[in-house]
Amino acid sequence: MTVTLYALDGCPYCEKVHDALEDAGVDYETAWVEALHSERNEVKRVSGQRGVPVLVDDGHGVTMAESDRILEYVDRSLA
Repeated sequence: MTVTLYALDGCPYCEKVHDALEDAGVDYETAWVEALHSERNEVKRVSGQRGVPVLVDDGHGVTMAESDRILEYVDRSLA
């Protein structure tokens, strides 16, 4: 199972998701993105938008944005 978190250094919403993944013991990779929205082409490619955080769970075929939704998903599906 491959889980990837697209995140921006210093983003408090990204930190919340990171902490939830760590607390749940999820093995994941972090893909650090550029500070400028216009430079976040990889995030746009995988999620259709340029905001972060974005979680991609290849094992379950899930890609989602919005930290609250991601936190709920981690709690229900990955913990």
